[in-house]
Amino acid sequence: MGQSAFLHHSASMKYDKHIFVCTNQKAEGKKCCGEEFGMETVNRLRAKIKEANLPIQVRAQRAGCLDVCAFGPALVVYPEGTFYGSLTTEAVDRIFEEHICAGKVVEELEIKF
Repeated sequence: MGQSAFLHHSASMKYDKHIFVCTNQKAEGKKCCGEEFGMETVNRLRAKIKEANLPIQVRAQRAGCLDVCAFGPALVVYPEGTFYGSLTTEAVDRIFEEHICAGKVVEELEIKF
């Protein structure tokens, strides 16, 4: 896909920020983000989005495995493709305030590849 096609496609995205939270549950004994914390995170983000009344369109939803299990619990924010790991409730709140609301990547929580 050429650069102009990519730019055109980006301009027509439904959401300005789309957050995918891993809610995957693997067989017992394998490291995993886990459905429980993942759904708690999805619900927390949805409530924050609703309360914030943002001037942009944001959606948070559950996802299957994001293939970053060693860094879990994890989420990814698009269109940037920024992955965050080792999530806690406090980290999720910070990602929402700094990345989603203010547009600044929370570098110390970002998974670097």
